[in-house]
Amino acid sequence: MANVAGLGTMADLITPMAIRVAATLRIADHISQGIRTAPELADKAGVGADALDRVLRHLAAQEVLNRDESGRYALTERGEGLRDDHPSGLRAMLDIEGDIGRADLSLVHLLQTVRTGEPAFHVHYGRSFWDDLATDPTRTASYDRQMGSDVSADAPSIVAAYDWGSLGHLMDVGGGNGALLSAILGAYPALRGTVFDQPATAETARKTLEAAGLSGRSDVAGGSFFEPLPPGAGGYILSAIIHDWDDDASKAILRRCAEAASEGGAVFVVEKIGADGQSLRTGMDLRMLAYFGGKERGVSELTTLATDSGLRVAAVHPAGELSILELRSL
Repeated sequence: MANVAGLGTMADLITPMAIRVAATLRIADHISQGIRTAPELADKAGVGADALDRVLRHLAAQEVLNRDESGRYALTERGEGLRDDHPSGLRAMLDIEGDIGRADLSLVHLLQTVRTGEPAFHVHYGRSFWDDLATDPTRTASYDRQMGSDVSADAPSIVAAYDWGSLGHLMDVGGGNGALLSAILGAYPALRGTVFDQPATAETARKTLEAAGLSGRSDVAGGSFFEPLPPGAGGYILSAIIHDWDDDASKAILRRCAEAASEGGAVFVVEKIGADGQSLRTGMDLRMLAYFGGKERGVSELTTLATDSGLRVAAVHPAGELSILELRSL
């Protein structure tokens, strides 16, 4: 019976949603500012006091909060993780009105995705993740910041895994806010770099590069990586890009990179699949399936995509939790 009970706990939706509601309403931040009772917190958040108190009582039962006899709430050590300034960055990830938290709600349609292959996000919201994101500049900015934060954490491993300076000019395709290229250029003073992304995101990258004092060795270009890319760079890097897409779209992106790199250049695919190249993150794999119809892939699957796109795997460079596939023309 204990194992069955544990399964029920794993499947329960009450606590996860209560935590996400608290994250969305910034309850931990309000408590940190000295607002402690349910009526005060409800007034600050603009919600109903009774309903909020019932959510908070449940979170106290789960040791996310403490509740004293007078009905005042305080954060537990676990609950501290819901502060917006907590280094974990969890609050933004769990915010139902933010980019990732909003997308997670589509997982309620995972069964339909399994039955039909249609991304759950499209079922839930009636349009693709990318089209939906484009409707809200605030969420777009939030997404760019989140992806930039993720890549900043990975950047030291990526920087150390390859002699990027030997390329002369590196183009970060789908480079987001420029955090990765900024780190690589900072480590290789003779290297030039370009961030290629959607126009609004590319402009954000320009500001990142300028703030790092790298504008003299860098530029940005706006566009779609399904269209021809600016040619002539020594390397084209795709960091955490391919897993967002199904096989056909992934091959289209790789072909565009291969065309731009021509015979003398290289294409680098960076994915979080472990130094062994096969340690797939199963939870992230389901997110990719639900959000985009994408997929986490090991080196063998990425090799097949590369071959179908006119590229061969010249080397695989371990980079901590990441693997970097160096691809060259066939």
